[in-house]
Amino acid sequence: MKTTYTLFLIMVSILAIPSVLVMGQESGIIAPQATIEQVGTGFAFTEGPAVSPDGRVFFTDQPNDRIHVWNEREGINLWLEGTGRSNGMDFNQDGDLVACADLHNQIVVFNDQKEMRVLCENFNGIHLNGPNDVWVAPTGDSYFTDPYYHRQYWKAGHKEAQDARGVYHLSRDGKVSRVSDQYVQPNGIIGTPDGKALYVADINDRKIWKYDIQTDGSLANRTFFAPEGSDGMTIDEQGNVYLTMGKVWVYSPEGALIEAIDVPESPSNICFGGKDRDILFITARRSVYTLKMNVKGVK
Repeated sequence: MKTTYTLFLIMVSILAIPSVLVMGQESGIIAPQATIEQVGTGFAFTEGPAVSPDGRVFFTDQPNDRIHVWNEREGINLWLEGTGRSNGMDFNQDGDLVACADLHNQIVVFNDQKEMRVLCENFNGIHLNGPNDVWVAPTGDSYFTDPYYHRQYWKAGHKEAQDARGVYHLSRDGKVSRVSDQYVQPNGIIGTPDGKALYVADINDRKIWKYDIQTDGSLANRTFFAPEGSDGMTIDEQGNVYLTMGKVWVYSPEGALIEAIDVPESPSNICFGGKDRDILFITARRSVYTLKMNVKGVK
């Protein structure tokens, strides 16, 4: 009798596991019959997906200090080892890969020859806390978040140096300015393709904030957008904003929740990839996943 009851509990537990096979039929943003597909696993912690001009997705395995690349035909290959501990990334208008490299608290850029150049590492003569996520605007300027997560690979005695955990603007000519310091722990960041609006996640305060981007790169009209934290963010052609916090949450441009997507592992970051930009690429702890969409990414 005890054995029968135990088997019953096991069966109930199996049936209670949320399915990731049938989703998105209400919002219409997910392709019919689409399923979450694991396209790679065995990493230490995946992060920072960024889509290249040809649709390939570059992502980091930060604890292993590597950048990998995925495409629809060949799957995943190692692109570079020894990346300055790259985390969040984005491509600029020249097709170069901009990354938050917190080994030395820097914003760096990699060219197609895999050569790394430092764009920024200080603010007011003091080293940054540890840049986490970056978005390159249509102007070529960049916005990045600079929280503080203590890293075991930093030298003994390393400590938080900046007087705020903020959001920064980095102009094409290398000028750095702090554009917001009203955060507990700023993390994910994404902007609209017209360069007019910026979304920033305060992951520890469980809030998303929206700003108007001014012509000089500063931010104005700070507005509450959604009651979620987020590690990484992306946006689609309809202006929907995708957040990663336990699952993938999708909010309309008006701030209404329109979709919640279960992923087998807790997602860390997200972007649209593939030659048609209609594949949602999700980094999630030890693995990476894809999901076919009815909508496309921007940029």
